[in-house]
Amino acid sequence: MMKDQLRDFIDRITEANHVSDDDVKMLQGEILDTGITSRLEVESLLALDRVVDAAESWGPVLTKLVVDFVVWNRAPHGVVSNDDAFWLATLLEISGPSPNAMSIAYAILDEAGYVDVALLDFIMRGRQQARLSQMAA
Repeated sequence: MMKDQLRDFIDRITEANHVSDDDVKMLQGEILDTGITSRLEVESLLALDRVVDAAESWGPVLTKLVVDFVVWNRAPHGVVSNDDAFWLATLLEISGPSPNAMSIAYAILDEAGYVDVALLDFIMRGRQQARLSQMAA
C-alpha cells in the first residue's frame, strides 16, 4: 500500500520531470516523515529516480529512506535477508547501476550487520561495469 500523499508527490514530480530541493524537503519532512513503510513505496521512488532529473539533495535523502526501510524497518533489524537482498538488487539493477543505486547498496552494506550475497553481487557487477566504462572512454 502507498500513502496518497506519496502517490500525489510522484505524479507531480513525474509531470514536472524534476525533483527540486523543496520537493526533497517536503518528501522527507511531511510525506515520509516516519519513513518508507512498504516495498511498493521503495519501488515507486526508485522508478521515479530513474526517470527524472533531481537536485543534489535527492540522492542522499533517497538513500537514507531506502536504507532505513531495508535495514531497520524490516525484521530482523540490522539484517538484510536473502529475500530482501534479491528484491532490492533486482530493483537497483534496472537500467544499470546508477550512482544513486550504488550509493544505496554501499550504504546498506555499511549499516547492516549482515547483508545477503545477492546485494554484494549487485555491488560487484556495478563496480565491474564502472571499470569497463572507464576503459572504453
